[in-house]
Amino acid sequence: MSVSFILIALIAMFGHSEDFLGTTLLSRPLVLGPLVGLVLGDLNQGIIIGATLELIFMGNIKVGAAIPPDVITGGVLGTAFAIISGKGPAIALAIAIPVSILAEMMISALFVLRAMLNKKFNQYAEEGNYKKIQWLHILSGLIRPLLMGFIVLLALQLGANAMRTFLDMIPAWVQSGLQVAGNMLPALGFALLMNLMFNKKVAPYFFLGFILASYLKLPIIAIGGIGVIIALIITQYMPANANDDDDSETEELATEPTVIHRLTNGDIRSIFFRSLALEANFNFETWQNTGFAFSIIPALKRVYKDKKDMAKALKRHLQLFNTSPYGSTLVLGITAAMEEQNSRDADFDAESISSVKLGLMGPLAGIFDSLFWGTFKVIAAGVGTSLALKGNIMGPVIFILIFNIPHLLLRYNLTFIGYNAGTKFLSNLAKSNVMDKLTTGASILGLMVVGAMPATLMNITTPITIGTSKSAITIQGILDQIIPAVIPLGLTFLVYYFVKKGTKTAYLLLGLLTLGFVGSMIHLFA
Repeated sequence: MSVSFILIALIAMFGHSEDFLGTTLLSRPLVLGPLVGLVLGDLNQGIIIGATLELIFMGNIKVGAAIPPDVITGGVLGTAFAIISGKGPAIALAIAIPVSILAEMMISALFVLRAMLNKKFNQYAEEGNYKKIQWLHILSGLIRPLLMGFIVLLALQLGANAMRTFLDMIPAWVQSGLQVAGNMLPALGFALLMNLMFNKKVAPYFFLGFILASYLKLPIIAIGGIGVIIALIITQYMPANANDDDDSETEELATEPTVIHRLTNGDIRSIFFRSLALEANFNFETWQNTGFAFSIIPALKRVYKDKKDMAKALKRHLQLFNTSPYGSTLVLGITAAMEEQNSRDADFDAESISSVKLGLMGPLAGIFDSLFWGTFKVIAAGVGTSLALKGNIMGPVIFILIFNIPHLLLRYNLTFIGYNAGTKFLSNLAKSNVMDKLTTGASILGLMVVGAMPATLMNITTPITIGTSKSAITIQGILDQIIPAVIPLGLTFLVYYFVKKGTKTAYLLLGLLTLGFVGSMIHLFA
């Protein structure tokens, strides 16, 4: 076995370990291509091929539960075979695209299988055993890089021709069916979110978000901004407690002694560093829940010495959670402050911790994903690829720096901002209705963003036509004129109906996969 093949497999494992590294884009072709070229003794070709693949897959990003083609495996193998064969970027593209789609199917299957571990995580939470939760999160996260590293090594051993022959054996209709099925899977995540947040009082905001995304084509960051304005207006006119106008009460608050914090700066820094592994055990049932629990454990260890209290806290944080990794530390910081207050105040409403988490994760996902994927990544890739296409090694370096300097600085500071803001606001919690305002406002923002997601993150259409070929009318065209994105919306509510009925998540996953595959075969969905 060639040493270079082993090193290339390690490069693929490094790329697939990005979920432990804070989604820092170290897995992009622009970064991995030069590493493959360096191993194979042709750094210049590695840089150029990496840049070429980066341009092709520039819009290939993971947002929410939408799993894009696996550019890591495809990019590494495409670059390697292109350099080995001496045929350049053309063969790289020909191999990278189908391999990316095939690898995506395997990763999606892994995300389904990971959901089976949730029972084990919940068992450890019942026991208050945070150490086992930590280790299971890490071990489960290692499955992906180990599996994909083995596949890359096997593919290199088989050779380019054998790999192309194998991929050619997979019929186009099978690939299309699985692609459509994969596009339907986010409906389950949206439905699970709705199950936690959706009610008659705030339901209109869900549909407002959908209308803004489907009819007006507003990006999620704009919808999040509108949601902030609406939330501020609504909460501004919420009635305050009578005590709020009491001068003596205000005076008492002003002279209230400073709360001595149990959490140290070291604890908050630990939360930040652990947040880099937020998505290490991402799964299709509860998304980033084990990553959130893994990240918040330093705070829980500090404030809860009793195993029963620890168990309750762990169970709280193993509920469904999903947000942008880049804004996750703001929620973690606020949650740490609330857990600290909960450990100190016997009258504290522990359920409010989950309410605030669930309310904030939606809007933060829209805002931070749009900011980093739609702004910093585009700028970084534009500058980086323009240099790399000329064989300049500074292209990948500048790409990493432009994206990660603001990313890591903001992410680090948001941990402390969330904790400090949460602590200050909680000091007056018992004498005001700030929590009600925050929960209501967060619910409005969250549902508006969730409402926009089916229209923006699910690409499900129908190719059915009416009439002869010359005067055929597409059903999709008619639907778009009446209610754009109605199929993703209807699918989301269909799954939501079954979730409310208590249908098991595994059955819903299999049902969506079957519906997408069969629907593609009979040309019902595309």
